[in-house]
Amino acid sequence: MSASASGAVEPFDAVDVIRIKRDGGAVPEPELRWMVDAFTRGYVSDAQMASFAMAIVQRGMERAEIRVLTDAMIASGERMSFADLGKPTVDKHSTGGVGDKITLPLAPLVASFGVAVPQLSGRGLGHTGGTLDKLESIAGWRAALSNDEVMAQLRSDVGAVICQAGSGLAPADRRLYALRDVTGTVEAIPLIASSIMSKKIAEGTDSLVLDVKFGSGAFMQDIDRARELARTMVELGTDSGVATTALLTDMNAPLGLAIGNANEVRESVEILAGGGPADVRELTVALAREMLALAGHPDADVEAALDNGQAMDVWRAMIRAQDGDPDAALPTPNETHTVVAENAGYVAGLDALALGIGAWRLGAGRARADDQVVHAAGIDLHVRPGDSVKPGDALYTLSANDPERFARALEATADACTISRERPDVRPLIREKITA
Repeated sequence: MSASASGAVEPFDAVDVIRIKRDGGAVPEPELRWMVDAFTRGYVSDAQMASFAMAIVQRGMERAEIRVLTDAMIASGERMSFADLGKPTVDKHSTGGVGDKITLPLAPLVASFGVAVPQLSGRGLGHTGGTLDKLESIAGWRAALSNDEVMAQLRSDVGAVICQAGSGLAPADRRLYALRDVTGTVEAIPLIASSIMSKKIAEGTDSLVLDVKFGSGAFMQDIDRARELARTMVELGTDSGVATTALLTDMNAPLGLAIGNANEVRESVEILAGGGPADVRELTVALAREMLALAGHPDADVEAALDNGQAMDVWRAMIRAQDGDPDAALPTPNETHTVVAENAGYVAGLDALALGIGAWRLGAGRARADDQVVHAAGIDLHVRPGDSVKPGDALYTLSANDPERFARALEATADACTISRERPDVRPLIREKITA
């Protein structure tokens, strides 16, 4: 037995727990709950938890272990409840990708049917953009809300809120995620699934729809790994009493034509006005249908709500409720540079990762958590896979406030657009639906 600094005797020893997992065993529930709690308290050291995380990477976890790990992380902090709202709640989570601005039109669209949408979102790091960064392109818009403000906005006619998660939700996950990021243990599916689902379950929503992406611009590049992650998260939600489904979607090419922050807001408003790129509309509609079905509205006409202004009205009210001006001009770049086609043919591919890195180098993303994003920076695509081009046709435009950023962005995107002589087969955006 080990004694803590306060003199209390700890019931287990971290080394013993690490050995169980290192040797391929299933960690018993009491030991696993203690490990998470002791790490949160600071009794289990970062080195010990890093060793445990590496053992999970190498040995995996059983379904029951992942459920306990997730529940222990939830128990490390507060748990929100929307039981007094008087209407169903449904949330959506995306595993992230290039040009993924779906939350922006989706939340007001679903809320326009009288469903509460508590969308607690994050900021971007690296080549994937953050929802809060995009919305902060809007003059005055505020991401930080108190729990009382969140509840009031959901209870009102607005019905949707997109804001940053409070520090009280799953603090164990926050500590563990920071550790995984610097110890090469990010990729383990049990750790990814428990990280995402601990926050979503702690958030208190009745139901949840997951957009799990695969491809070059996604966290999971392999479709089979993405499918395993989706199934694991659906199981975790179901085991915790949250009705959960997932869509497996392709992120080999960026979503839509805009990659950045202000330009993605602009594209989202186009969707809410009944226009916008076909793939962004397709995924927005598909996710809305899944969310509304779980919330008891399986026959909702979501496409009509985009076309007749119903969703736009909620968007404008939601932005105003968080001190934003929906009519304010969005930031525009000081400099642009357009890349053109050198050969005739068809666009065979748009590498989402390369374009995401290019936008990041232009200033649209951050390398460190405390970096400031440039809201006007980004990339606007002029073509999609399958389009025909001739020499001199515009392929994409880089935007930045500092022209010296173009060189490294052009280096990153040099091979991002593939031109072929034959028209390629365009793969479906949504590959499959995963349910409990």
